[in-house]
Amino acid sequence: MEASPEGGLDVLDADTWREREHRHHERVDALLAGHLDRRRRGIAHPVEDFLFTYYSHRPAQLRRWHPGPGVLLEGADHRESGGGWYRAAATDAHGRTVRGAALDTEAFAAKRGTTVEFVRALLGAVQQRPAHLGCFGLHEWAMVYRLPAEQVRHAQVPLRLGAEGTDRVVESHRIRCSHFDAFRFFTDAARPRNGLQPTRDSQVDLDQPGCLHANMDLYKWAYKLSPGVPGELVADCFELARDIRELDMRASPYDLRDHGYEPVRIETQQGKAAYVEAQRAFAERAGGLRARLLEVCDRLPAG
Repeated sequence: MEASPEGGLDVLDADTWREREHRHHERVDALLAGHLDRRRRGIAHPVEDFLFTYYSHRPAQLRRWHPGPGVLLEGADHRESGGGWYRAAATDAHGRTVRGAALDTEAFAAKRGTTVEFVRALLGAVQQRPAHLGCFGLHEWAMVYRLPAEQVRHAQVPLRLGAEGTDRVVESHRIRCSHFDAFRFFTDAARPRNGLQPTRDSQVDLDQPGCLHANMDLYKWAYKLSPGVPGELVADCFELARDIRELDMRASPYDLRDHGYEPVRIETQQGKAAYVEAQRAFAERAGGLRARLLEVCDRLPAG
């Protein structure tokens, strides 16, 4: 990459950026192979489908590579680089004219500027807080608490302890879920049992770096800022979300052993310790990705 003395753009020569794009395609194709195969065959998956139903980023969008802000792709046509998000650009780099395409920051600010401001505020607030590691994944248990069997989300998967055993786990624990997008799926009977009552408006004040869902959502914030976020970082956040989702469901009340997932038995002290250890590792991993996203936000135009 060559730094340009004019216009603030870094230049990626055609061989370099096409190789990065190719590696990104190979990586994402490997990550998506199982899901796309199941989708073609009409087979549901109680763990991984969440990444493509709750999150709105389509596989083809995840596969699309972008370099991020402040980069000129040498020799790229703005149409092949992402349509209306890119502009034709030329810059004088070290005495030679380089033509290609770069992110259209004015178009980006018009369409994504408000999102940049919110994401920067949210991630910055979360990054400054200590991680709370004592939730034990009880949000998934609260989502089925005292719920009729026909209303359970994953009705095709049995509850590991049965309905009564699941209810007893909820009733014997102190629940303190801080993430609104988990809390909003609590049953009516479970909501009063939560030590917090998070709302969308309180998200910046309550989200914390130990929360599995807040860390999974780094993927959401990365793709909502696309194409301003480098493709590699979006894929890193997707991988984190996929790995966290596995722990989230292994620690849930569902029995997923037929799908190859051994349970994390959070109703036991051994299970609690295993959950906290994994949660701590995810918090550390998410902290690095959150810092990288914040760096990107600082380079993106706000509304």
